[in-house]
Amino acid sequence: MGRIVVISTGGTIASRWQGSGFAADADGNEVIATAPLPEGMTVEVIDLFSVNSPRLTTAHQLTLLRTVHEVLADPGVDGIVVTHGTDTLEESAFLVDLHHHDPRPVVFTGSQRPMGTADGDGPGNLYDALLTAATTRGLGVLIAFAGRVHAARGTVKTQAVALDAFADPSKELLGKIGFGKVTVLRTPQRPAALPLPAMPELPPRVDVVMHHADADPVLLNASVGAGARGIVLIGTGAGNATPEIVEAVRAAVARGVLVALTTRVMAGPVTEIYTHGGAVDLVAAGAVPTGTLRAGQARIAVLSALLATDDTAEQARILRDSLTPEGPVLVEA
Repeated sequence: MGRIVVISTGGTIASRWQGSGFAADADGNEVIATAPLPEGMTVEVIDLFSVNSPRLTTAHQLTLLRTVHEVLADPGVDGIVVTHGTDTLEESAFLVDLHHHDPRPVVFTGSQRPMGTADGDGPGNLYDALLTAATTRGLGVLIAFAGRVHAARGTVKTQAVALDAFADPSKELLGKIGFGKVTVLRTPQRPAALPLPAMPELPPRVDVVMHHADADPVLLNASVGAGARGIVLIGTGAGNATPEIVEAVRAAVARGVLVALTTRVMAGPVTEIYTHGGAVDLVAAGAVPTGTLRAGQARIAVLSALLATDDTAEQARILRDSLTPEGPVLVEA
């Protein structure tokens, strides 16, 4: 089965009762000890940090990204599993995927129920992630959860507490796990990987603003005033807002702010259909439509573009390329 490195970051899979609720406090070896290992596999553990994933910062995520690259610098490693809290797993996995150029897999997993519970899902998810890391290649960063394999790109948490917590509402399932076997159902298209970014002293601020009935530009303008270098606007429908918000986007872009446009609708792409404040006008004002990526991952794409260069035109180009799986595609066997 080979040599797999497990990077432990905390989350529910590493959580125990704290007197008033659960919180991450178990180390990686304790987490690994809960699960059987696939036969013939050697596992090494890196305890990177142990936090509930809502507390993760950009600094945490960039540290994880760099650790993945450092581990894969060893040609003797066959794959990586990252144990992670489910709340922000989709963001961290997508960040690693945007910068992942290696055919060896990085597989994220976690659990919906804390460790040590009789009906806990952590051991099964961990076993499946280890198996996936040992037996797949050239698929990019993956998420193994509840017997399913998902591509990092586009996959979001769709259930707050149910065990089958992740899905890509706009794509077909990537694969299934059962009876000691991983079955891959499709091959995801991925843009060429971005270079590994430097660790900034202060990461760029990237905010998320949602449109709704009666919404005005106050929050978007406040983000610009607070120093945001990037903003993700969550539109309604196929990516729509109002003429007033269009003007706020235009002003933000003129000040060098990178604005991405997504939608609060679960599935389907941002599409330029409507004017009078709709996606037609927002894109004309400089917002970059994010296709089927939703807010959390759109924010990560903006962050990566900002970390890549200080040139605003180049940032927008990098963002567009990273959002286009049909662009320069990385395929490695």
